[in-house]
Amino acid sequence: MHVEFERSLQDHRDEVYLLIRRLRESDKTFFLRSDLQRILQEFCESESGRYLAGTPIYRLLGAVQEAFFRDSAIYLDVRWHVAQRSFWCVHSEEMSSREISLNEFLRVKEQIAAPHLEEMPTLEIDMGPFERGFPRLRDSRSIGQGVEFLNRYLCNRLFQDMDSGGQRLFKFLQLHRLSGQQLMLNSSIADLEALRTALQNADEFLSRQPQDLSWKDISTEMAHLGFESGWGKSVARVRETMRFLSEILEAPGPDSVARFLGRIPMILNIAILSPHGYFGQSGVLGKPDTGGQVVYILDQVRALEREMYEFFDNQGLDVEPQILVLTRLIPNAEGTTCNEPVEPIVGTRNARILRIPFRNQKGEIIDEWISRFHVWPYLERFAMECSREMIAAFGGRPDFIIGNYSDGNLVASLLAHRQGVTQCNIAHALEKSKYLYSDLYWRDHEGEHNFACQYTADLISMNTADFIITSTYQEIAGTEESVGQYESYQAFSMPGLYRVVYGIDVFDPKFNIVSPGADTSVFFPYSRSEHRPKELVSMVDDLIHGDSDSPVRGRLEDRSKPILLAMSRLDYVKNVSGLLQWFAADERLQQEANLVIVGGQLDPAASTDQEEADQIRQIHALMDEANLDNRVRWIPMQSDKRLVGEIYRCVADTRGAFIQPALFEAFGLTVIEAMSSGLPTFATCYGGPLETIEDGISGFHIDPNDGAASAARIAAFLERCREEPGCWDDVSHAGLQRVAAHYTWKLYANRLLKLARIYGFWKYFTKIDRQENRRYLEMFYSLMYRPLAQHGPSQTD
Repeated sequence: MHVEFERSLQDHRDEVYLLIRRLRESDKTFFLRSDLQRILQEFCESESGRYLAGTPIYRLLGAVQEAFFRDSAIYLDVRWHVAQRSFWCVHSEEMSSREISLNEFLRVKEQIAAPHLEEMPTLEIDMGPFERGFPRLRDSRSIGQGVEFLNRYLCNRLFQDMDSGGQRLFKFLQLHRLSGQQLMLNSSIADLEALRTALQNADEFLSRQPQDLSWKDISTEMAHLGFESGWGKSVARVRETMRFLSEILEAPGPDSVARFLGRIPMILNIAILSPHGYFGQSGVLGKPDTGGQVVYILDQVRALEREMYEFFDNQGLDVEPQILVLTRLIPNAEGTTCNEPVEPIVGTRNARILRIPFRNQKGEIIDEWISRFHVWPYLERFAMECSREMIAAFGGRPDFIIGNYSDGNLVASLLAHRQGVTQCNIAHALEKSKYLYSDLYWRDHEGEHNFACQYTADLISMNTADFIITSTYQEIAGTEESVGQYESYQAFSMPGLYRVVYGIDVFDPKFNIVSPGADTSVFFPYSRSEHRPKELVSMVDDLIHGDSDSPVRGRLEDRSKPILLAMSRLDYVKNVSGLLQWFAADERLQQEANLVIVGGQLDPAASTDQEEADQIRQIHALMDEANLDNRVRWIPMQSDKRLVGEIYRCVADTRGAFIQPALFEAFGLTVIEAMSSGLPTFATCYGGPLETIEDGISGFHIDPNDGAASAARIAAFLERCREEPGCWDDVSHAGLQRVAAHYTWKLYANRLLKLARIYGFWKYFTKIDRQENRRYLEMFYSLMYRPLAQHGPSQTD
């Protein structure tokens, strides 16, 4: 490969020299892929560069993810495919190239970003040696399907010796209990051969019974045969579960193992960690650090509990599953319930929010809300208190722990390690992808964002988790053109702190895609008029068009126009002010539609979040400058979910569209909510919406970095719908179908619980606990994370 590029470089010395001059003249320190693509394309269209197109050197430059100059050399990060990279140095004077190591690439990059640290030794973080010999996917198309790969790999490996593998499976079933209750097998089955005989005898007995007979009616005879409850509630289901086990003992395969593990009652008590923000069931949305994650977790809890009750009923067990959401107690709760230690979750039988305070070093409770960027000094003590409260609430340890976001995942790691419990991580969004070069220039962000703590916590929790779930493939490995959120943790540098040469491997089978849904009792199609209370419709109409009691800005002059709706927190990344700029600059779009913004609050002084306050001021300034008050309605964020659901439907009544213009969106729950309501949706092409929406069919992708093109695409759609009304209906219907097939909470809960059972089983069965890995991470935690959390970066310089 190197020979081919070197030959191409020599064949096109003049063109490459001129291209490099153009890059230097742009006066940028670091070039992103988009910068390089633009300059390369412009150069190849010029007289000087027309012979470069199509050459090997052109292909290499076309795959460059990042570049920078150092003296007379340009350094290139070439991303050939998803998660496959090489690094190159091209000397512009000698016109020669060489492939370099990742370590050299990062070292030179550090020297440019922080030249005063050039001579200082750097700590290198390398998880690679601990992964040797551990199963790893090879095909990038399989990323996010870790459980299927793990089942195939471990079945082939562990059942090569059937007696040994079968004996270990027998031992697992023999010891299996749930809340102290013996399940599956009793002591009368002494060994593997006795189990095979017992399964045959049981099948003969069950074949003579009515297939709908309940377990209670056959339990005495089954106990004599060696079987306890947990196999199923009816004869038919018991026989089916036993057949799955017999298939494993006869000829094990990944499908039969997955089917059988899917039937074993293993998860009764679940702990979910979400420390930051205002975690409550009403009146919290729109408060700092409080948005989609809260909605996600509450819907997740309801779906998991429903699935667990259904599962235990099908398995013939009369038990009470428990789910605890552990979050922070905020005594100064600002009118929310976040000062209540325990709060039952509405819509569940037995799920609760358990709130535990943050304490300072003296042990005193901290009364005020704390930004998610500043929670790090409190998390270790918070985890210890969570452990005590959780054991007391469950009457023992949980069966499964789920972490959320960077802080919750770190706490979940501490708890899972301490209690020997299966751990699942959910990032929701990784800040590293939101802030350009926030790793390289981490010191510039420390006062406001504390990225040193956050990225260190991310590395620890990613590597300790038994499995990680994401909503989309994009979160893990990005696209052919863009780096995934987790992929960005493979290698990076924080000059003066440490250099990561192998942080996380996206080919690790711990990654699984499990997409959430929308609450169908709230977010349902606009066409279901019988489910839409007239009073609620009237309230929304007044909110959008009338003299609402709540503070609003703007009044829509022409009610006959379709409405474009944007709804989100007012963060920089959500780009609502960017959408307003597009609207203000495009007269065609203004002629076709009105714009309604639902987000934040109207008074910047009322916001405790500086980023939100800046966005509020910017939106006011844009509306003033463009005189938009007769075409734009700005409504504060609404915390009533049912009202929010009706907002989507009322916008659909106008045959409008939902616009999600974020610079990056990990998943985009509002996209699913809008589509579930039958509202055609335009969403960012960066992140999850690239997968959730089939462009041009069930919605549309827009580029937040090209506002003019995005506005033109929205306007063109509205024009076409005005001329061909069936076009709007086609997109609306396709969006509903897309959600029903892929994005429902029932599908989510079923898959997540199966993953918990399967990863928990393999963890026990293979004794895979990566002890060396964990020891390394414990040292990293003690020597790096803890000083950063307690004292800041000055202690590690």
